[in-house]
Amino acid sequence: MKRLDSRDANFNQQLDALLAWEGVSDAAVQARVIDIIARVRAEGDAALVEFSNQFDQVNAETMADLFVSPERLKQAYDGLPSAERDALTQAAERIRRYHAHQVQESWQYTEADGTVLGQQVTPLDRVGIYVPGGKASYPSSVLMNALPAKVAGVAEVIMVVPTPRGEINELVFAAAYLADVDRVFTLGGAQAVAALAYGTESVPRVDKIVGPGNIYVATAKRHVFGQVGIDMIAGPSEILIYCDGQTDPDWIAMDLFSQAEHDEQAQSLLIACDESYLDAVEASIERLLPTLVADETEALALINRIAPEHLELSVADPQALLPSIRHAGAIFLGRHTPEALGDYCAGPNHVLPTSGTARFSSPLGVYDFQKRSSLIGCSPQGASTLAEVASVLARGEGLTAHARSAEYRLLPKAD
Repeated sequence: MKRLDSRDANFNQQLDALLAWEGVSDAAVQARVIDIIARVRAEGDAALVEFSNQFDQVNAETMADLFVSPERLKQAYDGLPSAERDALTQAAERIRRYHAHQVQESWQYTEADGTVLGQQVTPLDRVGIYVPGGKASYPSSVLMNALPAKVAGVAEVIMVVPTPRGEINELVFAAAYLADVDRVFTLGGAQAVAALAYGTESVPRVDKIVGPGNIYVATAKRHVFGQVGIDMIAGPSEILIYCDGQTDPDWIAMDLFSQAEHDEQAQSLLIACDESYLDAVEASIERLLPTLVADETEALALINRIAPEHLELSVADPQALLPSIRHAGAIFLGRHTPEALGDYCAGPNHVLPTSGTARFSSPLGVYDFQKRSSLIGCSPQGASTLAEVASVLARGEGLTAHARSAEYRLLPKAD
């Protein structure tokens, strides 16, 4: 266990070292990913079959062996034990209902001279979702990535999920059925990202790729960005809990464990003002990264500095702290709201900015699957009024053709 005390002279340096994470892969990974992308672009399905056999140790002969039919997805859903099927259905409904509130509508307004301005909101045509497979199989990630896209009105959702050594997670397939995923391929790694970005004979090219993956997936997403949109480059999962010392230490310890079990790089941090409370929590766990602060003001400043993926406010009045919190992916309010509920069924998305990127990023949502087009429609009088302004600015920039284009729309001056 490691403790940091904000009163220590080197506290800031210790905290920076604790939070440091670099998402850039090494040269060998970069080179391998570039080669895989090039092969998929050049050879299409043949490369996907070869890489799947090589990396995932499956025995595919053609892409037909890597395609999951809608009937197979329904079979997975129908075959679930009733408790799992009901839980998955309830989670899907809550996630769908929450994200329905995020849908943005088109709008327009008309100025006095008849000029029409506005914004047209339209969904993306086709989206690809990457779902980890094998050891890290998360049906909740299927729901969290596919349902917002469907709520946004995306016409086609393509899912890729690796099945290493032929291992299939029936819950993942069932979640794809429940979320109305249109096509599923048992593909993984950089080759799956390349297929979604550029398209092959069997895998259609998408407009945006979302979903977490390993370092090869993250590196491939970096390389194809610009060819397609991406959601984010996710770092290790993390949780930060600020507690007033009145919550059962066992509860806090288990909340910290809930993130630590994701992977070896996951971070679990606790901020408290009472050292004796840290002692009590330490007695409940074997591994913890706590931080001791002087008071609530310092705790809030530290929260905003860390900009955590998950923030639990385990205090008596969490609402009172919200106006002071600027940076956090998801905020869990009160002692009875563990982060685990948000992972599965509360409703808000669990795809969140990590590694301090909550300073400038937001959770995945419907808005990630909608795009906006500006609307401009000038009346003759409106065009003339705007042309006077545009002409002056264009000539100031040395763009004569711009100026003259605007000036053609000037109305004659009244005598």
